[in-house]
Amino acid sequence: MNYLAHVYLSGNNDLLKIGNFMADSIKGNDYENFAPELKKGILLHRHIDSFTDSHPIYRKSKHRLHKKYGHYSGVIMDILYDHFLAKNWSNYSDEKLEKYADGFYKLLETNRNILTDRVIAMMPYMIARNWFVSYATIEGMKMILFQMDYKTKHRVNMQEAIVELQEFYLEFESEFFVFFEELIISCQLRLNELNSL
Repeated sequence: MNYLAHVYLSGNNDLLKIGNFMADSIKGNDYENFAPELKKGILLHRHIDSFTDSHPIYRKSKHRLHKKYGHYSGVIMDILYDHFLAKNWSNYSDEKLEKYADGFYKLLETNRNILTDRVIAMMPYMIARNWFVSYATIEGMKMILFQMDYKTKHRVNMQEAIVELQEFYLEFESEFFVFFEELIISCQLRLNELNSL
């Protein structure tokens, strides 16, 4: 899953959201150096990643991309699943996606002092191009995939995955719905464990 899903799955705890959002830039046991709620967010992020990578439905979705995009098929699939979350946002939240996104961007700016350097460097691009809202449209997805491709060592033209997205749209979307319901339940259980520690 990509940024929008990670934040959404953190619930209403602001510090947990931030920890989950910046977890990719925190390696190994370095998470021990963070405040308890941030630490929970980092650990939840790792749970989401391992659950996702090993799930047969996600693997089925990703397999459609593997021949053309190889190692990057997982990166692309994470973004495509965020597209279906953004597009179907009203199924998961009573708050408009635009308002949710704006609130999260403000949360990051307010808590800049606890963010990693990598997140601080990424924020201006994310906010200026409103990634969370952009996920909901095909045009927005093209822009985000192009940006992701630009940041990789070996260009694989990730933005071309829009072709596969459109070709297998109904399959991807139906797989997302089943997978995401299971992921929500798994995250609730993991959060209960983390809160009881």
